[in-house]
Amino acid sequence: MGRAFEFRKARKMKRWSAMAKTFTRIGKDIAMSVRDGGSNPETNSRLRAVIQNAKAANMPKDNIERAIKRASDKSTENYKEVLFEGYGPHGIAILVETATDNNNRTVANIRSYFNKCNGNLGTSGSVEFMFDHTCNFRISPDGLDVEELELEFIDHGVDEVFVDDDGILLYAPFEYFGAIQKELEQREIPILSSGFERIPTTTKSLPPEQTEEVEKLLEKIEEDDDVQNVYHTMV
Repeated sequence: MGRAFEFRKARKMKRWSAMAKTFTRIGKDIAMSVRDGGSNPETNSRLRAVIQNAKAANMPKDNIERAIKRASDKSTENYKEVLFEGYGPHGIAILVETATDNNNRTVANIRSYFNKCNGNLGTSGSVEFMFDHTCNFRISPDGLDVEELELEFIDHGVDEVFVDDDGILLYAPFEYFGAIQKELEQREIPILSSGFERIPTTTKSLPPEQTEEVEKLLEKIEEDDDVQNVYHTMV
């Protein structure tokens, strides 16, 4: 398997562990998608992808429709995507993706988490270079030859394909998301879910007591309502 597979397999953070927070995060994704491309999923590829993810997370259809309708109302919150970078204890690089309607609040909160846990919130670009920004698609394996699929999709930017218990996963650099989504849809290959990840190019192993210190910081960050995803270089 490749580095993306090992990253996914070894990742210790409990993303979207609570169903309520999962739906909140998806709701923000819907709001930002509608803001950028409109409320019609047929003409808004980003919104189509978010709806697929919502279904994969068992978000009720009524919830999805309400979120789209609410996002179409110009009076609702205007969420903005903000990336935070810093170092946790023992030199662990951390990237925090947020969706916020109050940047001052989010900055203050994220900075306080780093400060309280012996970390340091850095400036833009301080650790982002340590992560590859990737996109991924999960599709059904029914009727597909994985090796043939991999060869065909190399031309569309895919650089890694592997199979797990939930289907076939395609990994590619972030900028190929649109091209791959378009090709899958043209081939009428159902997309079960899709998304983006930041995979560390280097990782660091810590002894148990130091690992606990870093995990304490990660837990605090992940509990924040403005936080969408957290990535780090700890094994």
